[in-house]
Parts: sequence; C-alpha cells; structure tokens
Amino acid sequence: MNIVIPMAGLGKRLRPHTLTTAKPLLPIAGKPIVHRLVEDIAKVCPEKIDVIGFIIHPTFGKQVEDDLKSVANDVGAQGKIYYQEKALGISHALLFAREILRGKLIVAFADTLFRADFKLDTSKDGIIWVQKVENPSQFGVVKLNDDGHISDFVEKPSTFVSDLAIIGIYFFREGEFLRDEMQYLLDHDIKEKGEYQITTALQNMRKKGAVFTPGRVEEWLDCGNKDNMVQTNQRYLTYLPVDKLVSPAFKPVNSKIIPPVFIDHDVIVENSTIGPYVSIGAHTTVRDSIVINSIVEKHCSLKGAHLENSFLGNFVNFESKSSDASLGDYSVVR
Repeated sequence: MNIVIPMAGLGKRLRPHTLTTAKPLLPIAGKPIVHRLVEDIAKVCPEKIDVIGFIIHPTFGKQVEDDLKSVANDVGAQGKIYYQEKALGISHALLFAREILRGKLIVAFADTLFRADFKLDTSKDGIIWVQKVENPSQFGVVKLNDDGHISDFVEKPSTFVSDLAIIGIYFFREGEFLRDEMQYLLDHDIKEKGEYQITTALQNMRKKGAVFTPGRVEEWLDCGNKDNMVQTNQRYLTYLPVDKLVSPAFKPVNSKIIPPVFIDHDVIVENSTIGPYVSIGAHTTVRDSIVINSIVEKHCSLKGAHLENSFLGNFVNFESKSSDASLGDYSVVR
C-alpha cells in the first residue's frame, strides 16, 4: 500500500502563518497537520504502508523534506519527496509521483483531517470519502445510483446536483488505472475550470467499468484558514487522552488549567487561566493572561493577554487585550 499526499500549495488563506511554515506542518494539538493525517490513515489501513510520497513546492526547503520523511518513518514507511512548481490541478500534481502510483493506493489532501471508526476495505475498486455539506458549490461532489455506488462526479457545481462533497481522501485498488487516466488528461490537454481535475479522471475510470463506493467518516475537519485551524485543534483535543496532552514536568503557578489542553515541554504559566481547547508549544511563557480556544506555537511570550479563537505563530511577543488574533512568526504586539 502506498500513500500520495499532494501539498504543493502555498496556503495563502492561512497567511501570515504560511509565510514561514508550510501549511501541512502547522500544528494541531501539538503535531503537524500532515503528521495527524498520516496517523489517522494508518489507523484505518489494514495493510502495511510501504511508501508515502509528498508532493511539495521546491521552495519548502530541506528541513521540511526531512520532517516529512520523519512523518513517514513514524508509521514504518519510506518517505519520498516530489516537486510541483506550478499548480495545474490535482491530476497534474499526482503525476509527479507516478513511480509510486501502482497497486493499492491512497490519495489524501494535506489540509483534510478526519475521524473514523472502520477498517479500509481493500477489495473495492475504489472508495471516495464524502460528507454532506451545506454549500456544495465550493466542492467536488458525487451523485449516487440506486445501488449506492457513485454514478457521477461534478466539480464545484453552479447549480445543485448533490450535497455529498468529496473530502479529499481516496482509495484505489489499482493505482496504475488512475495514473493512466490522469496522464490521458495531460496528453490531450483536457481541463475543467482551468485545471487537470482528478474528478475528470475518476469519471473516465467509472465509464470504463470501475465501481466507486462512497466512504463515510464520523467527522471531517478542515484546516483551510485560521478559524478552521482553531476549530480542528479544539476537536482533536477532545479526542486525545487527557493524560497524554500535558508535559509531565509542567507546573503551573497560581493558575487554572481547564482541560482539554495541550502543553508542551518547558512551558511557564503564572497567574493565568488556560483552556479549554488550547495548545501551547514548547518554550512559551504565559503570565497574567487568559487563553481560551487558541493555538500558541513555540517560543512565545504572553503577558496581560486575553486570547480567544486565536492562532499565534512562533516567537510571538504578545501583550494586548485583543481576544481574536492571527499572528505569524516573530510578531510583536504591545
């Protein structure tokens, strides 16, 4: 079993955080998004994961590449890096990893997390995970026939055809079949809405006999913007064992900690209230502050702050009463 994760986008909706950190490496409950994603896939995968291919932008740098290889290694897989410079659609992106598009294959978008309680049925031709949404025009959607199989794929429909949105996780029993159909799109310059869409390749596979079934998850968690990140962090904190979230050495001083919270090592909290639903990165100091439902990354200093629904990057110095903030690395607010 191989996994391919396209993640070459520059994460513009999550700026300023993505100006210094690739979006999939931003933290959710103390771990990078992509690390959480790989762990969640590994939990539902009944077979050994051999290779995880990460498709990134060349500007991400060696440290990002090393971090991604480490993520793969944590689940017993080999990590491989592939580059996509220009965003021309998912079919275009995936073909940079053509050498591992073979056999049983999972494709997963790096800004999609999920909660599920099942084991992947690898006997199916293909499984497309979907979720009901209120605004289907913003997503690729599927239509189902009377047998419950997928009968049509529609990319961002302008009129209502279905409310079952594709969440960005796919299984294919024959990765070569997907590879060949995507290559056909590029060879014949077949685009939809200006890009080489994976839904077009899936439709062609279906017409040639592939039977796709919809997969359902308990919860679909988006990491597309700051508010989504904070919400997803909140949800993950409720899933994880409370006794595993706080560093054993953490000793708050005259402070109230309201779980669930994640507190990394070497964190100082004095005369403050932390939680619920807060993640605080290593080497951060919080004094005389209230922090609720927020993400605070590493090496930050908070004093006299009141934060809620906020996301602070690394090395942020924050002394303000603002209750909703989104600050990138090395920001100073007084």
